[in-house]
Amino acid sequence: MQDFHTYDLIIDARSPREYEEDHIPGAINLPVVDNAEFAEVGTLHRSDPLAAYQLGARYSLLNVARHIEHTISRYPARSRILVYCFRGGKRSKVWFDVLDTIGYRVEKLKGGWKAYRRWVNEQLAVAPSNFRYIVVSGPTGCGKTRLLGALHQAGAQVLDLEGIATHRGSIIGAVPGREQPSQKMFDSLLLRRLSEFDRQRPVWVESESKKIGRVQLPDALLTSMRAGMTIAVDAPMPQRVQLLREDYAHFETDPTSLIDRLRFLRPLIGGEEFTAWEQLADARQVPELFERLMRNHYDPTYRRSILRNYPEIDKSPQIRLQDLSIEGLMPVAQEMRDRFEAEVPEAVLPGA
Repeated sequence: MQDFHTYDLIIDARSPREYEEDHIPGAINLPVVDNAEFAEVGTLHRSDPLAAYQLGARYSLLNVARHIEHTISRYPARSRILVYCFRGGKRSKVWFDVLDTIGYRVEKLKGGWKAYRRWVNEQLAVAPSNFRYIVVSGPTGCGKTRLLGALHQAGAQVLDLEGIATHRGSIIGAVPGREQPSQKMFDSLLLRRLSEFDRQRPVWVESESKKIGRVQLPDALLTSMRAGMTIAVDAPMPQRVQLLREDYAHFETDPTSLIDRLRFLRPLIGGEEFTAWEQLADARQVPELFERLMRNHYDPTYRRSILRNYPEIDKSPQIRLQDLSIEGLMPVAQEMRDRFEAEVPEAVLPGA
């Protein structure tokens, strides 16, 4: 499979619907036929293949002409361009022939998206094990994600799984106004991020469960993370409550929607406890609600989960974060990077 970073432009010639489900990161969608046209041609093909090909050709020429005017014309002569469609067939060939005639250095991805998808699956079965991980663990609201951001600013290699997944990782972790990527798209984005890392340096990552929202982590990544160095962080409850108020501000203004998302937990935590949550939400006592949720549900649940996945977590270095603002976390992140990266044995790093 090609090194996709070397192209000036990658064209996904499939329909927008196919592109949205998954595509090579960085590719732009210049469809030969749009969703409606694709469906129309496919339906016609079942009864009259010749008419379907004629209709598809007409749509293709019109669409490609428009894409050339609005997009391709911005690229200088001899730009290196990769094109692909579903299997590397007719839709790729339309683009290849036109771009080659114009004079661009154009290549067609052999096997198309299907071959790319197989390659992604193969890579995700092995690529995560190429790195040594430093896993940051800690209960809900203790600032793990912010700490990873500070570590990134301090120059560490950070794998932000929740950022890639567009989800904060808990049952209330959906990001307002933003959809999660499909599983296939998550896989593509994850593999691209791994490809950007230096194998000689450790990768910082937050401890995660198998699923983040509706996407799943590759088994190879989970296995490698659980074999890595762990660091347990915590923060005072007032700081944790304030972080939740900032990161989940939409629940601050609409606490009832928070209760609605948690309603399925009622049989698990009991009617009395759930009623207490409802009463706090009705009274709009959101800080008190957040604290009760953490003490009576999230913290015990996290404890059981972390011991199951990281049985030796209590032997890990313990970091108490007193200030969860970005400014407060920066010096801590720098100190952590200097200390813990130096403790990762070079002998376990690939290529060392």
